[in-house]
Amino acid sequence: LDFQIMNNGESRISTDETIRIAPDVKLGEDIKIYSFVNLYGCEIGDETKIGAFVEIQKGARVGRRVKVSSHSFICEGVTIEDEVFIGHGVMFINDKYPKSSNQDGSVQIEGDWELIPTVVKRRVSIGSNATILCGVTIGEGAIIGAGSVVTRDVPPFTIIAGNPARVIRKIGLG
Repeated sequence: LDFQIMNNGESRISTDETIRIAPDVKLGEDIKIYSFVNLYGCEIGDETKIGAFVEIQKGARVGRRVKVSSHSFICEGVTIEDEVFIGHGVMFINDKYPKSSNQDGSVQIEGDWELIPTVVKRRVSIGSNATILCGVTIGEGAIIGAGSVVTRDVPPFTIIAGNPARVIRKIGLG
């Protein structure tokens, strides 16, 4: 463990230069953050663990008791509710039609594309290397198989897997 934040975010300075936490980040209590993490403009709830090589962008919200495993990317417009597990290398996408430039050849800037939000409900488990496309809601208690590409809403308490992800079966509440 390279950095630990306690007491409502008061201990925000780390001697480890591989951890970057912008001043506009809202941090809960008892958060654990590992090396090579980049957080800016986001909100992280109490008792959450952020693994190594994770980036969480502005406007993203991560709830309480969430575990974000290494090499994951949580972009602007993503809301993750409480008690969610995010496996290694999970990627969230927030733009349906990403491009580097506009029709006139100019480089795209923030106002040139449409942010499409994504919501991950409470107690979801997302397997390693899953990709979550924008505009979806993953229902409470759902399980996303490793390597899945989630292209549409996921019903609560459902296991999905594949590319594109499909319903495997419903699961019991809990």
